[in-house]
This record gives sequence, structure tokens and C-alpha cells, in this order.
Amino acid sequence: MNKLSLAVICALGLGMTAVSAEEADVVVVGSGGAGLSAAVTAAQAGKNVIVLEKMPIIGGNTLRAEGGMNAAGTLQQLEHGITNDSAQIMSLDAQKSGHYLNNPELTLTLAENAKDAEQWLLSLGAPFCHRMGRGGGQTRARGHGPCDGAPVGAAVVKALYSTASKLPSVQIRPSSKVTQLIEKDGKVVGVKVEGKDKKEYTIDAKAVVLATGGFGANAKLISSLRPEYKGFATTNQPGALGEGLELAKGVGSTFVDLREIQAHPTVIPVKGILISESMRARGGYLINQEGKRFVNELLPRDVVAAAVLAQPTGKAWLLIDDKLVKSNKLAAGYVAQKLAVSGNNVSELAKAMGVPEANLKAAMAQYDEAYKTKKDTAFDRPEMIAANNVWPMYAFQITPAIHHTMGGVRINKNAEVIGVTAKPIPGLFAAGEVTGGVHGGNRVGGNAVADIVTFGRIAGANAAKAAN
Repeated sequence: MNKLSLAVICALGLGMTAVSAEEADVVVVGSGGAGLSAAVTAAQAGKNVIVLEKMPIIGGNTLRAEGGMNAAGTLQQLEHGITNDSAQIMSLDAQKSGHYLNNPELTLTLAENAKDAEQWLLSLGAPFCHRMGRGGGQTRARGHGPCDGAPVGAAVVKALYSTASKLPSVQIRPSSKVTQLIEKDGKVVGVKVEGKDKKEYTIDAKAVVLATGGFGANAKLISSLRPEYKGFATTNQPGALGEGLELAKGVGSTFVDLREIQAHPTVIPVKGILISESMRARGGYLINQEGKRFVNELLPRDVVAAAVLAQPTGKAWLLIDDKLVKSNKLAAGYVAQKLAVSGNNVSELAKAMGVPEANLKAAMAQYDEAYKTKKDTAFDRPEMIAANNVWPMYAFQITPAIHHTMGGVRINKNAEVIGVTAKPIPGLFAAGEVTGGVHGGNRVGGNAVADIVTFGRIAGANAAKAAN
């Protein structure tokens, strides 16, 4: 009798119970917008899904997304009179802003499918409207989000989580950290998990979707890749440490664009609170400590961030007016948090900002003239959709901070993870900020939410097929 048989007999004789792994058709690692989109999609395809989230709450960085979701050719966009947009134009905007480092196939896949992803969110109850005003790097107004101007991320998570919670085939487990992807005969077949009580267990799966997000809160990794970013604050939630990269590395995944890290130009110093790009899209403009405008505020994020850092203090001011505050929940929230100084006239505002009154008055007059003539002769800003001159005016002191990591796991248009053989790793899919190639060297504002939902759906659908 061999040792294995003897062990089995002894176990049975002593009344011991053999511990077997749990099973699921699809395991999703991460509960942000990408993970929840994948989970709902796979479940709607008839699969049993387990979502594992290492943090005690679900939502990941998606909960911090504020501005909007880009999509070209939606019904809402058409109703607003934007009839000259297309997936091709959206893709070209992304590639230009990304310094043409993007994988064109991925960028076009994003642009072609974002419209359906936005429609899908609407069907799940997301209260989305089209928003006029371009973000940095956009040639068309294609942002979508809550109709009252509330943050987009919370609305996405709410719609997805509400849907997932009603699907009996979906389990969502917070405080459950995946420590290893299990591989057998070259295929990913499950995960090892550390649960709430630190107890380890295994889940066998027919497919795994990696949706763990980026590494924007990993200061050590950021500074090792980009020393010039050492000491920068971050807009990311504390769990954005990049463990998904290690999980993927363990099964032979390849990576792309890891050094491409985005600093968002308008973040409250020290506090790390992001002031959404949508404030600039809706008429906000930037003033330096001399009281002057210094950049086209609608240029790509990396260009605007560099312009702010080039100022003697490395800081600047973002100006918005009372009309925006009274009509936009996001703007009102910033003011309620006391993140801005204000004034009822130029003199009061200049004093609160500590800038020369004459210069500020001239800058405001120049912007007002540009709005009236629809031509910004000073900085060639392409769109002036709001006068931004209703008192009181509010000024936020801002500086760049780490916001998005464009690099990560290499995928193809089917959200399959590419291994060292240059072929897909069977059973492994990825979506969202854990991946690289979609955004190139600089992400367009609004494309992240489009990315997580679009590729989350693609990953979920293809994981469900793999589970067959």
C-alpha cells in the first residue's frame, strides 16, 4: 500500500474531513467599476461569479471618480446637437493625448464600445446625461454622468452593485485578499485567498478576471519608476498599491508602459483632494500667483500639469463662479468643504488669493472678452461655454498630484492577458487600471470610466465563454 492510500484510509478511520476548494465559474479580483462590470456581465451570461475585494468596502478607485464617462455617438450626445463625433475621432483624441504610445487596437476598441457601455449603465439605473464642455485633450464634448453634476464614480458603483446584489449567482466578498493565481498545465484555474479572519482558502475557477486597479498610492513604486514624482501627493484610495501586477507576474504575464504615470493638474495641496477637470470644462480657468492666466486650460493633463509646476511656487489657482456652484453638485461640494477662498468683487478675491489686483482684473476681463467673441487670443482655448463671471467668485489653490497609472498588464482587444509566449494565458482576463496600452503616455479625462466599464464588460463576457 502506498503512502497516499494509507493517508486517506487513516483520515477516514479517524473521522477527519478532507478540505476541498470552493468552486466558481468566474472569479473576479477587485470590486471597482471594472470588476463589477465583469461580474454582472458574466452573471447575466448564466455563470456563477465570486468577486473578491481586499479592502473592507467595495468600489476601489471608482468611488473617487468625479468628472464623467466619455462616449461618442450616444443618444444623449446627439440630442445635445453633437452630431460630428465618432469612435474614430474619440480614438484619435486618445492617441494624440497619449503621445501615440497607445495600442491603437485597444484605444479603438474602447471608443467603439463606450457608447454601448454607457447605454448599458443607463439600463441598470445610472442617472446619466450628456454634459456639454470638453475635457483636456478632447475635440468634442463627449462626457456623460449624473444629470445633477454629482460625481460619476459613485453613480457607477451604485448602479453596478445594486444590480449585482440582485443576481443570486453573484457573491461579493470584501476583506478578501487574493494572494496567488493558481495555474495548471499553463492555464489559470483558480485563486488562493486570505479571508477576513486571515484564514486561507482556495477557489477553483474556470476563468479569472483581474480588476485590481492601478498603483497610484504606491509611493515607493512610483518614485522607483519616475524619481521626479518622489514626494507627490496622490488622489488614489489607499488600496491602490499594484498587487495585481505581482499576481499577474506569477503566472507569466507581460507588461507595458509601466513608467507612464499621470499627474492630475488640479489637486488641493497636502490634502490630495482632486478638483475635477469638469470644472475647467464648464468655464473654470487658471491663474498664477502673479494674477495672470498662463495656459490653455483644456490642453491634455500632462501639459497643464507641467505648466502649473513651471510656476515659481509650483501652484496656481482655479477660478469658478457662483453660477456653477449653484448648478453643479460637485462644485457645491468643494465649496462646502471649504476648499476655496472667495470674494464678492475683484478686490476681495485678489486679497484672498494674495495676487495683484490689477493683474487679476485684467485676466478676468481678457477671459470675459474671449467668451463674448468665442476666440481666446491669449491662449487659444478652443471652447468657451460659460462666462464664469457671476459673483461671488471662488478660487482653489491647486498643484499636480499622482492620479492615474497608464501602464500595467498587457491585454488584447478581448481582454485576454498576454503571456511571455506572446499568446493569451488561458483562463486569465484583465480590465481597468491594472492593464496597460489603452491610454498610452497620458490619459484623457473621462476615458477611465469608459475604460473600466467597456473592458470590464468585454472581460466578463469572454470569461463567461471560457467557462463553457
